[in-house]
Amino acid sequence: MFIAHAPAGYLWTRYLLGRYFDADRPLARYRKLMTLGIVGSLLPDLDMFYFYFIDLRQHLHHGYWTHTPLYWLLLFGLILGAAIIMKKPRLRFAAMVMFSNVFIHLSLDTIVGKVRWLAPFSSRDFVMFDVPAQYAWWVWNFILHWSFLFEVVILAGAGVLFAVSMRMKQLSFEKS
Repeated sequence: MFIAHAPAGYLWTRYLLGRYFDADRPLARYRKLMTLGIVGSLLPDLDMFYFYFIDLRQHLHHGYWTHTPLYWLLLFGLILGAAIIMKKPRLRFAAMVMFSNVFIHLSLDTIVGKVRWLAPFSSRDFVMFDVPAQYAWWVWNFILHWSFLFEVVILAGAGVLFAVSMRMKQLSFEKS
C-alpha cells in the first residue's frame, strides 16, 4: 500500500465514531480520536525511517517488528488491561480505535505486501497477490498493478465522505 493507509484509517475511524461515539461529547474529543485512528493506521510504517536511514534498504521493511501482529496484539492487551484495571472506558475506546487501525494497516499490507502473521512462531510470509517486477523503478510495479485500484477506491471513498461531511458542516453553520 502506498496511498491508502491514512484514508482507510479515516474511513474506519469515522465508522467507529459514528457507531460508538456519543454525539453529545465535545468536538475536541472526536478530533482527538480521529487523529488517533489515522495515526494508528500509519504506525506500522514508522519502520520506514529505519529502513531508509539505518538499514539502508537491506531488508524488506515488512520484516521489522512494527509489521509483526503479535507485537501490536500484546501492546493492545497491556493498554486494554490497564484501562480495565484503572476503570478508564475512554482509554479502552481510544485503544480500540488505534489498534484496530493498526490491524487494518497490516491487513491492507497483506494484499500485495508480505506480512508475517504468525511471527515469531513462523517466518512464513502471507500475501494475497504477487506483484511481478517488470519496471526498473520498483514503485511502478505497484502503481501499475491492477491491485492499486483497491487504493484508488479507498482514497476516493475517503475523499467523498470527507467532502460530504465538510459540506454538511457548512450547511449547518449557515443555518445558525
